[in-house]
Amino acid sequence: MVLRGVWGESMPKVTIEDVGVTNVENGRRLVLGIMDAGVDILHRCGGNARCTTCRVEVIEGDAGSQTEAEIERLSRVQDKPENLRLSCQIQVRDDLTVKVLRRLQDNPDMSDAGPQPIEWPADHPLPPE
Repeated sequence: MVLRGVWGESMPKVTIEDVGVTNVENGRRLVLGIMDAGVDILHRCGGNARCTTCRVEVIEGDAGSQTEAEIERLSRVQDKPENLRLSCQIQVRDDLTVKVLRRLQDNPDMSDAGPQPIEWPADHPLPPE
């Protein structure tokens, strides 16, 4: 089911495994949509594709193309599943089902999830770096 936003724009549905379902504004970064749903996803680099703490597995749906920064960073991850993505590099444009792989609640040695990722204009693709 896709809901209509204030301006008639569709709001994709994001199902977060073991958490529930949320609606995310079309074009919003997935990491921010997950945070808006109250999930304590890690984002240690502030959403800049410099770490992999915001990684998710995309179980279902089209998460779009990978950015160059995401491809480069994920190339260093060993034994990664084919559906592994960085949530900071996904602009939600379609219904998705994802599994969040790193949460603050599972890392008691960390005091916070990381610096707040910046918003990115929904009508522009994420930058390549």
